[in-house]
Amino acid sequence: MPHCCEVDTALRDSSGRPVQVEIEVRTPCEPQELPPCPWQFPNPAFADDHGCIGEGGDFAPATIVRAYEAGIFPWPHSESERLWFSPNPRAIIPVDGLKISRRLARTIRSGGFRATVDVAFERVMRECAEGRPEGTWITPGLLAGYIELNRLGWAHSVEIWGPDGGLAGGLYGVGVGAMFGAESMFHRQRDASKVAMVALLHHAQRIGLELVDIQVLTGHTESMGGVEIARDEYLNRLARARDRGRSWIDVSAPAR
Repeated sequence: MPHCCEVDTALRDSSGRPVQVEIEVRTPCEPQELPPCPWQFPNPAFADDHGCIGEGGDFAPATIVRAYEAGIFPWPHSESERLWFSPNPRAIIPVDGLKISRRLARTIRSGGFRATVDVAFERVMRECAEGRPEGTWITPGLLAGYIELNRLGWAHSVEIWGPDGGLAGGLYGVGVGAMFGAESMFHRQRDASKVAMVALLHHAQRIGLELVDIQVLTGHTESMGGVEIARDEYLNRLARARDRGRSWIDVSAPAR
């Protein structure tokens, strides 16, 4: 059943005022058991200067989850689809460190946007793949793998719906324990991707996530509080977070 809640008020705008978002949660299930991954990933410390640790494997759910557990993620390039990365430094958004401008807070308070979780995962991922002049790294194979991960309860999306009821923006990624690896975001209306980030961090605080990975820092994510940390520090934080189960279904449920 959908779970609707008003999230905590821990997030505040730049003037110190609390920012609230109502989120409807429709995560289909707890993460389902996966078969053993048939691949052995290299030690991230052996990555090249661009963070690439190797080529090969597949985009089966067990492979993608095992990669995230090791601090690695897939990043297809034009020269090869199955490339795997663990950059140094690594970018994260501290769960209590999101920056919300007063203008963005006013936009959220106006009530023009509505937030959901896991309502339209495939649509969000396809929207993230479209409209990029430099081309997309979201290949058909990667798309299929993540859609299956969502069906199995491992991948999640945040959707932002506009005043007209249409999908205005969103983001998606993979959850492993108390870590969420945000993969990509998009917007069709101004500020919609920023509202998605606010909704994500609200939800992260409510369900007890400890690590929100954004992989590589951009100007957009830096403006919202994204920071870089050394890969070793990231791997240490990941080791603590990945074994601490958190439920995306019922935000009032205690950690397992």
